Parts: sequence; structure tokens; C-alpha cells
Amino acid sequence: MRLFRLPRCLQLLRMILVLSLVLTSFQLLARNSQDQGRERYVQNPTLYRTVEIDGLSIFYREAGPKNAPTLLLLHGLPSSSRMFEPLFARLADRYHLVAPDYPGFGHSDWPDAKKFSYTFDHIAEIMNHFAQALGLSRYTLYMQDYGGPVGFRMVLAHPDRIEALIVQDAVAHNEGLGANWKTRRAFWVDRAANESALRTNLLSLATTRTRHLGDDPNVERYDPDLWTDEFYFLNQPGQAEIQSDLFYDYRTNVDSYPKWQAWMREKQPRLLLIWGKYELSFDPSEPEAYRRDVPKVEVHIVDGGHFALDTAADQIAQVVRDFMK
Repeated sequence: MRLFRLPRCLQLLRMILVLSLVLTSFQLLARNSQDQGRERYVQNPTLYRTVEIDGLSIFYREAGPKNAPTLLLLHGLPSSSRMFEPLFARLADRYHLVAPDYPGFGHSDWPDAKKFSYTFDHIAEIMNHFAQALGLSRYTLYMQDYGGPVGFRMVLAHPDRIEALIVQDAVAHNEGLGANWKTRRAFWVDRAANESALRTNLLSLATTRTRHLGDDPNVERYDPDLWTDEFYFLNQPGQAEIQSDLFYDYRTNVDSYPKWQAWMREKQPRLLLIWGKYELSFDPSEPEAYRRDVPKVEVHIVDGGHFALDTAADQIAQVVRDFMK
């Protein structure tokens, strides 16, 4: 018995029809996904605001429902709240995110260094007043780089406000300051003799680039605008003096490390530690130093450098979501 076979032209037509249906299905799925993404964006847009704190205009980004758990995000050097845009895009559906620019950074006021005290104590005080002005009575504190010394001062001043801590490439132990801190330590000992060397070591284009790349061999993953924009910022009038003054005060952070460690050992806060595996600004021993203080710390080494959100935003956002549950 011979089976009936469709003519070849009809077989081709049937194949074309099936392929068309498959392609149409994929297009509908993609369009639905895009529509959902646009809907999330419309529902949780990032707002760009300013508030007057202690006579200064403080700029901040804010997104997410205000009745949701709050993340207060503190940026590093020489960045601003802009560094957290990848997290705003990924977390604002579930959390209330607030990220300010410090005085002298980003879109906040840059008072003259001759008239304003650029110290970590002073910036932490202003950030505490900022949190109070926005009615942030309870929050998880996310600290990156300079956000560490600012944030730990805030913690000790108002421990009742702290729900949990997230530390991303920020140091709280002297051993966390690696070999490239030799010039910086010399600056703390004799500022006048080492001012020029410090500015080259800390504020040059090469250093600004290395802060992002670290020793990542896959440099093509990084948008060069990341460091050229920051270098442009560092070369604005008054910035060299502002950053030099603030970094000279960094020596007080080293003196404060024992107090921060003692607080962690006593209080055992919920702590998430995120560290870029290509980090060169700080020593790789730092995550384990935190573990000595808080044995239950959750440590994640991610596929990035000092500014790990450059390349590991998806991974970090998921880690934060899991931690905040």
C-alpha cells in the first residue's frame, strides 16, 4: 500500500506556514516583554530631586514605592548617585531606592574648600540630616567605597535607623588598604611634600580608568565614558582642592576602623558583602576581615572591579533581592 504524499510545493508551503507561525509567536512574546518593561518603567520612574540640607542643595535620585523597604545608597570616589542607575532599573519595582550626591560631588552644591570643611565627619552629618529630612527612619544602608566611611559614621550616630548593611568594595580594616596606598599614607604624614604625588596617584586619568577596569582582562566590556566622565568632573574648577582636602581626612577613617569593627562584633548586623574579583583599589583580604567581625556575613565575589555594577549589575541586583527578602 502506497502512502499518499503531498506534492513538493505544498510541503514547502506548509513549512513556510509553520515557520511564519513560530516567528509570529516569538515577536508577540518579545513585544509583550518590551511592553512589560515599559510598564515597569512608567510605574517606577527615577525622579531627580534636590533638597536643602544645612544651607546646601543636595541632589538625589529616588525611585520605587515609598511604603516598600528602603535602600539608602552611598556612592564612592569620584562617582555620584549616577553609579547606582543599574540598581534603580532592576530594583525599583520592589524597593524604595534613595541615592544622594555628597556635597562637592555630582549635582549637589560644591562649596569652596576654603569655606567648607570637607571631612567625612561633616559629610556623614549632612547625610544623616538628609535622611531625617526625607523621613527615612528605617533603611538598609548600601555603601560603596567612600560610602563606607560615610555610612559607618551614620550607623554609629543613629544605629536605630539601620535595618541591615550592604557593603560593596568598601573598607573597614587597615589591612584592606593595599600596596597602592603607600603614596596616600605618605600624604597623610606630610601633606605639603606629597600633594603633587597624591593628586597623580588618586586623581589622574590612568587611576580613574584603573578604578573601573582593575585587572579585568576583558576591557572591551567597559564603556570608556565611565572614566572619561569622572575625569572631566575631577578637572572642574575647585575639584582638585575639594578631593585633596577630603582625602587628607581619610586618615581619620583608619583611626576609626576599630570603632566600626567593635560595633559590628557587638551588634552582629545583617550584613551582605559584595566584592569585585578584579578589584585593585583595595586588598582582596578585606572580605574575610569582615567575616571575622560578623561570622554570618553573606559574601559574594562578583564578575567586576571596584565599581562592580559596571559589569555585574544583574548578579548584584539578584543578590540584593535575595538578601532583602
